[in-house]
Amino acid sequence: MAAKNSDQEFLENLVTALVNNPKDVKIERHVDEMGVLLTMKVNPADMGQIIGREGQTARAIRTLLRLVGMKNKARVNLKIEEPEGGRMMKPSTSIDEDLKI
Repeated sequence: MAAKNSDQEFLENLVTALVNNPKDVKIERHVDEMGVLLTMKVNPADMGQIIGREGQTARAIRTLLRLVGMKNKARVNLKIEEPEGGRMMKPSTSIDEDLKI
C-alpha cells in the first residue's frame, strides 16, 4: 500500500472524526498541473455532517486543506462525491403552473 501524503492523511483524520461511519470514508488523490485534487466519498447518512449548515463545514474543510497545501507548496482542492440517490430533484413544472394561468 502506498504511503499517504500529508494532505490526504489530514483530510482523512479530520473527516473520520466528524462522521458516524468512519469506515465508509474513502479519499482518492490525483495530482496534475493544476495541483492536487482530493476526492472524498462518505456514507450517505453522513453527508449532512460533512456539508454543514449552508455549506459552512465543507467550506471550513476546504480552507484548512488550502492551508495544508500552502505549507507543502501545492494547491489542494476538495471534491465531495454525492452519494447515489443524493439530492432530491424537484419535479419539473410547466410555465403555466408557475404563472398560474
